[in-house]
Amino acid sequence: MLDQCARFTVFSLFYAVAFEEFVLLRLTHTRCGFRPARWAHGLLPLLMLTLPNFGQSLEGAEGSAARLIRVPLPITGAVDDQVKRKIDQALNAFSNHEPRPILVLEFWTADEVGGQGSQFERSFALARYLTSDRVRHVRTVAYLPQSLTGHAVLATLACEEIVMHPEAELGEAGIDDNTIDPTIRSAYREIADRARTIPSSVALGMLDRRLETFQVETPGGNRYVLADELDQLKQETAISSIDTIIPTGEMGKFTGRELRLQYGWVSRLAKDRTELASALELPGERLLVTPSTNDGQWKPVQIKITGAINASTRLRVQRGIEDFRKTQDVNFICLWLDSPGGSPADSLSLAHYLADLADSQIRTVAYIPAEARADAALIAFACDETVMHKNALMGGSGVYQMDPQQIQDVRTALSAELAVKKSASWSLPAAMLDPELSVREYQLRGRSITKYFCAEELAEQSDPDRWKPGAEESAQGELYVSHADQAERVGLATHVVGSFDQFKQLYHLTDDPTLVEPGWAQQLVAALASPELAATLLFVASFALFFEFSSPGLGIGGFVSLLCFLLFFWSQFLQGTAGWLEVLLFAGGISCVILEIFVIPGFGIFGLGGGAMIITSLVLASQTVLQIPQNEYQITELRNSLLTISAAGAGLAVSVFLARKYAHQMPLLKNVLLIPPAGDDLDELVYRESLVDFSYLLGQDGTTTTKLTPAGKARFAEELIDVVSQGELLPANTTVQVVEVHGNRVVVARVI
Repeated sequence: MLDQCARFTVFSLFYAVAFEEFVLLRLTHTRCGFRPARWAHGLLPLLMLTLPNFGQSLEGAEGSAARLIRVPLPITGAVDDQVKRKIDQALNAFSNHEPRPILVLEFWTADEVGGQGSQFERSFALARYLTSDRVRHVRTVAYLPQSLTGHAVLATLACEEIVMHPEAELGEAGIDDNTIDPTIRSAYREIADRARTIPSSVALGMLDRRLETFQVETPGGNRYVLADELDQLKQETAISSIDTIIPTGEMGKFTGRELRLQYGWVSRLAKDRTELASALELPGERLLVTPSTNDGQWKPVQIKITGAINASTRLRVQRGIEDFRKTQDVNFICLWLDSPGGSPADSLSLAHYLADLADSQIRTVAYIPAEARADAALIAFACDETVMHKNALMGGSGVYQMDPQQIQDVRTALSAELAVKKSASWSLPAAMLDPELSVREYQLRGRSITKYFCAEELAEQSDPDRWKPGAEESAQGELYVSHADQAERVGLATHVVGSFDQFKQLYHLTDDPTLVEPGWAQQLVAALASPELAATLLFVASFALFFEFSSPGLGIGGFVSLLCFLLFFWSQFLQGTAGWLEVLLFAGGISCVILEIFVIPGFGIFGLGGGAMIITSLVLASQTVLQIPQNEYQITELRNSLLTISAAGAGLAVSVFLARKYAHQMPLLKNVLLIPPAGDDLDELVYRESLVDFSYLLGQDGTTTTKLTPAGKARFAEELIDVVSQGELLPANTTVQVVEVHGNRVVVARVI
C-alpha cells in the first residue's frame, strides 16, 4: 500500500512538472510567436494517455453552457453593435455558470463575398470588445464555415480559438484598402498580441502586401517574424533555417487545413455545425443561434397546423409567416403541430421553407400537443427546437401511404438537403418514414457523445471506426415511433412539458403568442378552392358555356363562363394544386372541342381528345395526390376530385335540358337563344327539307359567311344555306342576292 502511494506521489510530481513545462512553452509560443521544440509535442499525448481525465479537463466542454451567435458579413453599419448586444445577452444568461461557458461566433454571409467590404472601425470595435475583461470569463470560438477576407479577419483574430472548414480560406485582411496606415497596423498587432491565437507578424502579413513574413527555425522552436525583425532575431539566437511564408507583394491567405495541420493556429476543423458540436464535445441542440432582438425580448407568433397536411396548409403557413415578418418585428415562431401527416411533398416543401429561415433572426419552435405522424415529423425536424407534451407521439404511420420510390425520394431530400441545412443527424427522422431502415445507437470512443445512425449515415462520418455501436433504436421492418420522453433522450425533442403554460414558462412568454390567422384574401381563396364552391363554379361555367354556344355571337354566357373558369383555376393555383400544366391542358382541350364543332364536322379525334384534356386538367387541379387510393386521406382527396368533376358534368347536362325545354320562354333569354321551331313552323321546316325546295329564296338578299370559291355558305335571315356564285370568287361578309334556284342548288350574285 505504501509502495503504491509512493509511486502515485512520484508520478503526480512528474506530471505536475511536465504539465507546467508544457504550459510555459505554450505561453512562450503564443506570446513571442514561436513553436516549442519537438520533444515538447510528445508531452501532451503522453499525459492524455496516462491520465484519463486530463483531456476532459483541458477541453472543459462537457457540461458547459454554449451559445452560437452569427456574425453577418460584411461588418458594416451597426453590425458590431448588434453582435455586441447579443453577446451581452448571452453573457447575462451565462452568469455564474460552471464550467466555463462557450461562445461560438459564426462568421457567415449569404454570398461569396466572405467579409470583403467590412469597415475597419466597426471590425476593430468588435475585436476590442471580444478581448475585453467583459468577455474574458467565456471561451470564445470563431467558426469559419466559409472563406473570410477583409477587416472581418480582425474580429476572428480576437477570439480565443478558431475552427474552420478544411477548404475555407482566411486572410487578405487589407483587400479593401489601397494603403495601410500605421493606425491600422497598430490595431492588428494589438489584437493579435492580446488574443495570442495567430502570431502578430502573420496577422500583419495578412494585412499589408508590402510586408514579408518569415518562419524561422531556432533551437527553441519555430518563430514568425517580419523582415525588419529578422536581423535582431539573428543576434539573439542561432537560426537553423528561414522560410518565407508570406512574400512581399502578397497578402497572406491560408486554408483551414493549412492553418490546422501545418501551423497549428486553428484548433479544429469542422465542415458543419454537427462536426463543430462534436469537436467542442457539445450536443448539437446546444449550438442554437441566438436571434437578434432590439430589446432582448421574444416577439412571438403562433401558427397552428392541425389535421391532414396539404398544399393549402403549406401555403397558409408560409403566407402567414411572410405577412408577419413584413409588418412586425417577429423573432419567435411557435408552430403548433398536431397532425397525422398528409402530403409528403407539401410537408417536405414546408420543412425546407422553415429550415431556410435565417436562424440569426428568427427562432422556430415546434410544439407537439398530441401527435406529429409520418411526414408531419419532417416539419418538426426543420424547426430550431421541438417541444413535446408528455403524452405526445412523433413518427409512425400517417394518413398517406408512400410507395418505395417516394420513400427513397424523401430520404434523399432529407439526408442531402434538409439535414445539411439543420446540421443534424437524419437517420431517426428517416426511420419514421422508411420501415426498412435500421438505426442503432453509437458512442464516440473516448467521449460521452451519443448519436443515432443507420449504416448509410455512419459511412458518411469522417471516421466511422471511432463510433462504438450500441443498442438498436429502430428495428427494420417497422416505422419508428417515438414517445415524448424517448424523443428527448434521442435528441428529437429539446424539451418535454405537461401543458402549453409550461411551454410559455420555458421560453419566458408572459402571454399567449399572437395567433397567425389568414386574411380576407386568403380566406376567399380557400373558400373558392373548397370542393363545394369549386363544384359550383364549374357548374355555372358549364351552364353558361352551353348558352353561349346556343346563341349567335359573343354574349353574357361567354363572359360568365370565362369568369367562373378563371376563378376556379386562380383559386386552385394559389392553393398549390394547379399549375401551368393544368391551365394549358384546359385551354388546349377547349380549343380542340371548338375546332371539332365549328371547323371539322363530326365527332372525331379532336372532340374526344379535347374532352379528355379538359377532364384531366380538372382532376389535376382538384387534388395534390394522383395515385391509387390506399388510405383515408387519399380516398378523401379522390372523392373531392370526382365530386368536382361530377358537378361540372351535371351542370352541363342540366343546362342542356333546361335550355332546350324552357330557356326560350324566359323573358331575359328568349332574345339570346335561337328558339327551336314548333307547331306549324316545325311542320313547314320538315316539308321543306323533304322536298329540298329553296325556290322561296329567289330574289332574297343575304350575306356570305364563308368565302365563295365559288361554293360556300350564306345566311338568309336566320337560315344558313349552301350556295354557289356565278364563277366569281367572293369574300366572306359580302352581300349577295339569289338569282337562280335549281332544286337544292342556289346560285347567288354580288349585290352592286
